[in-house]
Amino acid sequence: MPPPADPTGRVHRFSRAERWVHRTTAWLMLLCVATAACLYLPQLAELVGRRHLVVTVHQWSGLLIPVPLLAGLVSRALRADLSRLNRFGPHDRQWLRAVRRRDRRPGSRPAGKFNAGQKLYAAWIAGAVLVMTGTGLLMWFTGLAPLVWRTGATFVHDWLALAIGIVLAGHMAMALADPEARRGMRTGSVERHWARAEHPLWGEFAERPDGRSGESRDDSPDLG
Repeated sequence: MPPPADPTGRVHRFSRAERWVHRTTAWLMLLCVATAACLYLPQLAELVGRRHLVVTVHQWSGLLIPVPLLAGLVSRALRADLSRLNRFGPHDRQWLRAVRRRDRRPGSRPAGKFNAGQKLYAAWIAGAVLVMTGTGLLMWFTGLAPLVWRTGATFVHDWLALAIGIVLAGHMAMALADPEARRGMRTGSVERHWARAEHPLWGEFAERPDGRSGESRDDSPDLG
């Protein structure tokens, strides 16, 4: 079953539930990062003030980051895309080799609905959120662990927060460089020529062993 297209020639990419999860998670993540910056950078701390309020907003925004994803698991489309993100194939290794060599020739970067970079980013940020949540709880509830644990948690939390800020900046820079990808996340559909060029192994653009176009083994059909 190919990804459905509308009469204007656009291809359905993300369901309403997926867009809601992405948008809500993004706002919570940005709020958490912004409040962290206000807590750690003296210039911002002096400008904003109200440290107790900033700490409270930082703590609760951090705790709430996983909630949209957990709520969105009721969506079959989201579960299907999580399965895609969790599955690597030979074409993903080819995509990474092409990126390392800065090879931009047509066909040098094969990808299903998600390319290898998106899969790595999703896995990394999911793991980072879990670590940040765990270390944050140890810092918040001081009676949960001895001092040495809390000291280690603070070290990991602070440095991982810096890494997350850098990775998020790179993620947003890539999004800004690809207007059609942003439009797909905003509206749920993308131009057919973009999908064919950037994700040739996705849906009807995939070449099956019998020579016909259809879903590849990497990508199951959208489920609404």
